[in-house]
Amino acid sequence: MKFYTITALLFLALLPVPAQSETDIEIGVIEKLDQYIPMDATLVNEDGDTVIIGDLIDKPTILNFVYYRCPGICSPLMDGLADAMDGNDLVLGEDYQALTISFDPREGTFLAVKKKNNYLNLMEKKEQAEKGWNFFTSDSASIARLTEAAGFRYKSTGNDFIHSATLIILDPKGKITRYMNGIYFLPFELKMSILEAAEGKSGPTINRVLQYCYSYDPEGQKYMLNITKVSATLILFFGVALFLVLLFFRKRKTK
Repeated sequence: MKFYTITALLFLALLPVPAQSETDIEIGVIEKLDQYIPMDATLVNEDGDTVIIGDLIDKPTILNFVYYRCPGICSPLMDGLADAMDGNDLVLGEDYQALTISFDPREGTFLAVKKKNNYLNLMEKKEQAEKGWNFFTSDSASIARLTEAAGFRYKSTGNDFIHSATLIILDPKGKITRYMNGIYFLPFELKMSILEAAEGKSGPTINRVLQYCYSYDPEGQKYMLNITKVSATLILFFGVALFLVLLFFRKRKTK
């Protein structure tokens, strides 16, 4: 199955992935490369002070939206981010920074500080993370502006939320340069995304192909291989290949 899956992914990489309109996406990410987040949006920092996000962004920035009471995908997402930041040789807090923002306006500074301390105790680069990975809360209006500008769509279900997992890379002026989806990130991939953001270069999301082959399961809060899409693509691929082979041999026989 691995060979066929890889073959399908390679084939899909040569095809345009069907675009979805914004109205079709209720939960997930709408990529808004080269657009800017609202730099005048306000956040509440770990000291309980209200700050303007534009005053914080002066270097390549990893932006991610979570909610701190999340029982599902938020912790694996932040685990993956912590591992990727620990695993690359850029200096967190100097070469780049990470801003984690709760999209639940009911959450306060206490939860943000508690979550940060949990990760500081787990990371190898604890001193860098203390300076360069900051956790915020905000009001509903600012959250709505930021998540909409970033293309991050989520839905409330009782006291919790259904949402996807993604990192949004910003350049030093707040321009969106890349999306990294999922919960596992290669340190080298993160490093390259940061270096490109430092130059203001935006890049397509390699995960677009993976998103075509994998579907997010909100209930299980994980990504599942979409057998139907992969199988249909394989049938199409091998059907076209067979047609070309038969056509080639037919032409040779007629010579």
